[in-house]
Amino acid sequence: MAKVVVENIDKFYENGFQAVKKVSFLAEDKEFVILVGPSGCGKTTILRMIAGLETISNGEIIIGDKIVNNVLPKDRDIAMVFQNYALYPHMTVYENMAFALKLRKYKKEEIGDIVKRSAALLEIEDLLDRKPKQLSGGQRQRVALGRAIVRQPKVFLFDEPLSNLDAKLRVQMRAEIIKLHKKLKTTIIYVTHDQVEAMTMADKMVVMKDGIIHQIDSPLNIYNKPSNLFVAGFIGSPAINQLRGKITAKGNKFFFVTENFEMEIPDTKRLENYIGNDIIMGIRPEDIYDAEYDQMAEFPQKAKALCEVVEPMGNEFIVFLKTANAKLTARFDPKKFPKMDENIPITFDMKKAHFFDVETEIKI
Repeated sequence: MAKVVVENIDKFYENGFQAVKKVSFLAEDKEFVILVGPSGCGKTTILRMIAGLETISNGEIIIGDKIVNNVLPKDRDIAMVFQNYALYPHMTVYENMAFALKLRKYKKEEIGDIVKRSAALLEIEDLLDRKPKQLSGGQRQRVALGRAIVRQPKVFLFDEPLSNLDAKLRVQMRAEIIKLHKKLKTTIIYVTHDQVEAMTMADKMVVMKDGIIHQIDSPLNIYNKPSNLFVAGFIGSPAINQLRGKITAKGNKFFFVTENFEMEIPDTKRLENYIGNDIIMGIRPEDIYDAEYDQMAEFPQKAKALCEVVEPMGNEFIVFLKTANAKLTARFDPKKFPKMDENIPITFDMKKAHFFDVETEIKI
């Protein structure tokens, strides 16, 4: 079993700064867990504590059935893939991949078999005689993966491994790592600040900010049911729209009201205690439609907004809209180019709207 348990860990530095605050999460055997959050949120520090490269101030880390707080990195049965690849420049690809096995006193024939099998898995068999300086960024990343794979560890740790690659290669390598995980059936804990990476790769996401975990769940649950305003705003691209308004009641109907809009709300029970109070509504760009093409909206509510900028993406238009007191971003169907600098009819799907408490920013 390669289960990893992180239990109430803290990280204090000598200057008193606390980088990680009572963090707990579980990576099940063979699970792909991604720690995601803005730069400086503590995710890499946690990964380094799991690896044994940083000391733990409080709490426990358990790999398999063993507490590893005081276990040396080399004895934790983990392999780490770094952002900068960390390849030995004077060694060939083969020598880089074989190095850890030589230290473990494997026989030459056994090393050859393991390296060749791993190279075949990563489709780098024809690169074994080259040195790192002769490789592209994507090839170096594959070699770094290969060097980790040959060790056959219980757990793989990835520290932003794709951030040095160009956009097209990142997409390709995401798919390669997902395929690799399925083939190897090994536990992976992966750190990134890129929420697209997290959404597309993870079985489970751990969303962090300022050393604190804000939500742990599957990518789709986090996207559709964010626990608070930070999670809602961080996950999703373009970011969720945030509108401040009031909840009003007319008979048995509830409305979200701003200077520009009065939108009926389909699910009223959860908002009963907010009648007359300020509230924040979040609505994702894909839930704001060109009013001519809003057939997919489950609970359509009409409005108008000034179309400021249109970004044609081929399969959709990203449209930047403006009202007297708000700016909105929408994804429109590419059937018709919106008229810029004009007020255009739009539709909000209020079935998809999220509501947050103004003070706590927790989802209602």
